[in-house]
Amino acid sequence: MEYERPDVVMDRLELLRAYAYGLCMGTADALPGVSGGTVALLLGFYGRLIAAVTALTPHRAVTVFRGYDPDRRARAREALLEMDLQFLVPLGVGMATAVVLIADVVTTLEATHPVALFGFFTGLIAASAITLGRSLPITSGAHVSAAIAGATIALLVAAGILELPGSGPIVIVIAGAIAVSAMILPGISGSLILILLGQYIFLSNELSAFVSALGDLLSGGSLAAVTDPGSTVVLFLAGGTVGLFSIARVVRAALTRRREVTLVFLVSLIAGSIPAPLTNISETHAWTTETITLTIAWAAVGAVALFGLEYLVGGFDPE
Repeated sequence: MEYERPDVVMDRLELLRAYAYGLCMGTADALPGVSGGTVALLLGFYGRLIAAVTALTPHRAVTVFRGYDPDRRARAREALLEMDLQFLVPLGVGMATAVVLIADVVTTLEATHPVALFGFFTGLIAASAITLGRSLPITSGAHVSAAIAGATIALLVAAGILELPGSGPIVIVIAGAIAVSAMILPGISGSLILILLGQYIFLSNELSAFVSALGDLLSGGSLAAVTDPGSTVVLFLAGGTVGLFSIARVVRAALTRRREVTLVFLVSLIAGSIPAPLTNISETHAWTTETITLTIAWAAVGAVALFGLEYLVGGFDPE
């Protein structure tokens, strides 16, 4: 998919539109189900997003920093336009706003209504696997192998059989790298990756605590309260930056060369992730008849919400 960048400076209305796009994309990425990349496709700015992200290179960054030299100022301005920062910056701010708001809601619901929260997530994931998988062909051995591989990996991770080595900072960086790269890819949600890796609730809590501590700091709170969750946020963003410039490009290349096989793998990964939220419920609740009934009811609500969204937008497409 090609996108020709505009050589114009955005006006305030366009900045506001990019911010609104970011709010929509961030909300999708913060919830397992519909990915931010799919939202970008639906709203018609996916081509521009990919063009801008792939234009973010070290060479262009150095060119911009050399803009202090009058002889290089014209080239620096051209590099800024090529990176489309006038679009990416408000988009990123909108995404950050949505993610912070959703993280605070998730943190509250995880503590007060975990069955409702994770039951809803289960329904979202199941329905998204169905909607995205409807149009995918399973007509060759390669398709079957990709489907089995994707579903098996997700099921092993969801069951805790396959885990990331180590813990702490290393896991946070790896989770950031994979999740942020998934945020701009159609079909798979970054938050779904975090659920699979067992980091979703932890990172939501850390982000919520960080934002809350920043607010308290302005009114005389402790700097130490900011440092601990802040270090987690920084590590996640560092990993995300790495993922954005590496993993996302690898998957995009795979989509270009073996589109159908790659999409089958991605959607199968979603399908295999359906049981993942249920492990969070089992940590706090025994699987009684009441718990199972409530989980199924909230899963139905999540599925209806996703199917309703699909109907309103005229159908989802993984690519």
